[in-house]
Amino acid sequence: MLRWSVTFFVIAIIAAIFGFGGIASSAAGIAKFLFGLFIVLFLLSVIFGRRRV
Repeated sequence: MLRWSVTFFVIAIIAAIFGFGGIASSAAGIAKFLFGLFIVLFLLSVIFGRRRV
């Protein structure tokens, strides 16, 4: 999932360089959402992974 957020971030940067504002903002929004979801899932896996010990 982190790979997808990095991919959308790169797409947003490339679109911003070429002047496609709508595409850049959409890709950046998707990247933010996926990164936030990745962080939440990572923290949940850390918390619940330690409880099984």
